[in-house]
Amino acid sequence: LSQRIIDERFDDITWERSQVVIDDEGVIRTFCVYVAPTEDRVREHSAVLGCHRIDGFFEIAGVIDPADFPS
Repeated sequence: LSQRIIDERFDDITWERSQVVIDDEGVIRTFCVYVAPTEDRVREHSAVLGCHRIDGFFEIAGVIDPADFPS
């Protein structure tokens, strides 16, 4: 649904991926990575999508994976 809404109404946003986790209390949480011109634009998309809330925004400063640490 998110991608369809982006395609139809938010062509300036790219949904890259989401990570789904279970916190210490057993609550399922999702961390979504979007490329967007502003936080407000992501909030607009969220309002149209519905059924969830945004607790905060973080700018990704970099990505590290095992290839960055050769044995």
